[in-house]
Amino acid sequence: MVKVENTKSIAMSDSIINLDHGDPTAYEEYWRKIGDRCTVTIRGCDLMSYFSDVNNLCWFLEPELAEAIKELHGAVGNAATEDRYIVVGTGSTQLCQAAVHALSLLAGGTEPVSVVAAAPYYSTYVEETTYVRSGMYKWEGDAWRFDKKGPFIELVTSPNNPDGTIRETVVNRPDDEEAKVIHDFAYYWPHYTPITHCQDHDIMLFTFSKITGHAGSRIGWALVKDKEVAKKMVEYIIVNSIGVSKESQVRSAKILKVLKETCTSETENFFEYGREMMKNRWERLREVVKESDFTLPKYPEGYCNFFGKTLESYPDVTVGVFHVLTQAFAWLGTKEETDLVNDLRRQKVMSRAGERCGSDKKHVRVSMLSREDVFNVFLERLANMKLIKSIDL
Repeated sequence: MVKVENTKSIAMSDSIINLDHGDPTAYEEYWRKIGDRCTVTIRGCDLMSYFSDVNNLCWFLEPELAEAIKELHGAVGNAATEDRYIVVGTGSTQLCQAAVHALSLLAGGTEPVSVVAAAPYYSTYVEETTYVRSGMYKWEGDAWRFDKKGPFIELVTSPNNPDGTIRETVVNRPDDEEAKVIHDFAYYWPHYTPITHCQDHDIMLFTFSKITGHAGSRIGWALVKDKEVAKKMVEYIIVNSIGVSKESQVRSAKILKVLKETCTSETENFFEYGREMMKNRWERLREVVKESDFTLPKYPEGYCNFFGKTLESYPDVTVGVFHVLTQAFAWLGTKEETDLVNDLRRQKVMSRAGERCGSDKKHVRVSMLSREDVFNVFLERLANMKLIKSIDL
């Protein structure tokens, strides 16, 4: 039986806990222990110009951030950076919009380019592709059902948000020059998933938020093979925000360098810290879910090149064995015909409805990245839901 601790006053109150958003406050304690090693001093006369490097295609990209990005990917081994253009953005959200814009513009057709993603998909993709009501592209929904002719863009998130599965393209059009793909690798880092190989795709998106937890800095980057695509993405960002905050870039560069330096440390390895913390949370969540009407996906194990080992597995009474996932979100389901987001809301837990992700009312996305006291309250309330259901029976 899982022991759910009451920590701080929030556990004893009627406070609403919001696990809808993936606000990555779980890593605060690690960076607090790092102390002043990530401190950046910016004088009043520093960083005043729009321009960072006039010789770079992405002229607002700070050189020290570009260097830190390359070094970190090299140390982790999760993505190729050679012969790529690095485009910095205000988070990967802006970069995704820039990439969709660039690919649609270069398609050169008279009809809107279709944009799809395999369900369950990241719900914000819908908002990103519909909010401005562009005539250049159009959201077409679930990639599993897409059969429309003409140019299209498939958004592939791997590991997937919300369900954590490893994804590839699902629209089967071999050698179709009209097919374009944007790979979102926000969670392809060792504390979330095994690094099985170095990714090598035309457009790859990454976000500072989910790597280190520094969501407030609003920094993301794209690794882009094609110069024309990178150029159009830069043009979009110039029109949209005239570049990206230099203060955020300088801070991000400093933190990424510290992150890279700790990769080989036995006591300060951030990825080791993050994986152990997330593993602990997933084990405790599994205990609450076990022998209840709730469900969680099951995942295969994999050899992680970064850690140099096959990530361990733990027993599950339903299938004999399951493999520990340390993903940022739990794709929580129920065996009952019910509206799970409303069931959780009645327990004062906010989650993201499965319908927003192209799924159904029986599923919700729950953030695993909250502070520890909030996560403990979530487990307590989920356990109470199970108890209430058993009493009703």
